[in-house]
Amino acid sequence: MTPRTAQEDGTDGALRAAQAALAAEHAAVYGYGVLGGRLEGGRRSDARSASDAHRARRDTLARAVRDLGGTPVAALAAYALPFAVRDPASAMRLATVLEDRVAGVYSDLVRAARGPLRQDAAGALREAAVRAVRWRGTGVAFPGLAEKAAPPDDTAEAGATGAPH
Repeated sequence: MTPRTAQEDGTDGALRAAQAALAAEHAAVYGYGVLGGRLEGGRRSDARSASDAHRARRDTLARAVRDLGGTPVAALAAYALPFAVRDPASAMRLATVLEDRVAGVYSDLVRAARGPLRQDAAGALREAAVRAVRWRGTGVAFPGLAEKAAPPDDTAEAGATGAPH
């Protein structure tokens, strides 16, 4: 067995995880653009705040990817949604799915990264988990770890939102 280099063990894994998190942030920004129009009042304000937070995280991740020697993955023109967003209830379900998926990729980045990037990823995971609780109304035991959390029944059919996980 050939020993792996530090580059293969550390930077490459962190770069892949950062790219996945960046792709998830692109998808979240898109998703919030779709669902925000279906909400009113305080929930619309919550969606706007979440969208702003995802844009800021997206920009931070793009810099992190460049710092790791990569070219940031570009946003797609559109993302497939896991279900139709027709009303406030389905908009809130989509927000929950987006936050759960973002938490998942940040969980991967926490495992792969070191130093400040790892700290940033842990903070982003926490923020996504808190937003998911606000949208869902309940928490999960292990945010970001799909294998430890039972998926909500209404998101079981969730397909691609462009966010890898």
